[in-house]
Amino acid sequence: MKPSKLILPIIVFSQFCCTSLWFAGNGVMQDLVVTFRLGNSAVGHLTSAVQFGFIVGTLLFAILSIADRFSPSKVFLSCAILGPLFNLGVIWEGNGLASLLTFRFFTGFFLAGIYPVGMKIAADYYEKGLGKSLGFLVGALVVGTAFPHLLKNMTHAVPWNRVLIATSGLAFLGGLLMVGLVPDGPFRKPSQKLQLSAFVKVFQHGEFRSAAFGYFGHMWELYTFWAFVPLMLQTYALANPEAAFNLPLLSFLIIGLGGLACVIGGYLAQAFGTKKVAFTALLLSCCCCLLSPILFAQSSEVLFIAFLMFWGMVVIADSPLFSTLVAQNASPEIKGTALTIVNCIGFAITIVSIQLLNEMRSGNPSNSIYIILALGPILGLMALASKRKKQNGPEVVKRN
Repeated sequence: MKPSKLILPIIVFSQFCCTSLWFAGNGVMQDLVVTFRLGNSAVGHLTSAVQFGFIVGTLLFAILSIADRFSPSKVFLSCAILGPLFNLGVIWEGNGLASLLTFRFFTGFFLAGIYPVGMKIAADYYEKGLGKSLGFLVGALVVGTAFPHLLKNMTHAVPWNRVLIATSGLAFLGGLLMVGLVPDGPFRKPSQKLQLSAFVKVFQHGEFRSAAFGYFGHMWELYTFWAFVPLMLQTYALANPEAAFNLPLLSFLIIGLGGLACVIGGYLAQAFGTKKVAFTALLLSCCCCLLSPILFAQSSEVLFIAFLMFWGMVVIADSPLFSTLVAQNASPEIKGTALTIVNCIGFAITIVSIQLLNEMRSGNPSNSIYIILALGPILGLMALASKRKKQNGPEVVKRN
């Protein structure tokens, strides 16, 4: 039975609403630094707190097979209620760095029941054209991630805490829409029992490992790039005083354009193959990492912004494609667990990357530090290329 045409737009909109929680703290970071008298390293620590919470959440969800044993829409709703409550905790006047880290940690923890579970819901509805469907879904994540920057740009005269209230309200709305309008999908095969070893068994499949390792390399770069986009802009503006940058608006555009890239990547995958398009996007983002010092050194602000916008597109374009390959190469009854554990490991990698770059930036203000982001894509490309060579020709995974 063909799903209603409204299903995918509802999933996409709900995902957008809920994932706006992710970088809500980054969208008002300068206000948090001033209000709570935080140090310059707060951006890295608060971003990592969300990532760490997401890692712990996804690990627990994977071990307990939550998304496979229970209704995904109801899991989504539960987390869309609890996550926003902790997001609202950031506006408490008595906050210090420790309490802010705690609130952001639990916001990330409950995002574990939103992002991978949203992909699981989409996979339960769309077996054919899954790459295109996940392109829209991850695109919603990207725009949701960028949204706090836009909201901040639009609310100069409004207290920063309204940004957090707005993102929490959106998340509540997203959860209600999902549970009310998106029942369990026709391709859902619920797991009948707790399978504590399921999150290990998925890696026994060679194609699954190839997709997962490509995703891990991509994740080394992605969230660190997103976290440091405002700092990249600020650094360039300080070195080139004639550059009149609107930091919140440009941050939104650079990150948000990645949502369009996800959609374009999904359509390209239908024409050229999922793995081939993912490989190309990963290669292009790797090149951006390596070329970044050159772009910081030149004086054309238009060229610099154009470069960051291109980087913002290719850095995320492969994400839904890797998730598609992961979902296609996992057994139906543990598909949710497979997506969740790959997310867990991928986001664990982001903490290492963010903290490494944070420390490098503190000890060495050189713009060459962003070259280190190329390490992940290089390793991911090697994993994908090695698998291709072994196959000696066409992809084993069917095209979307």
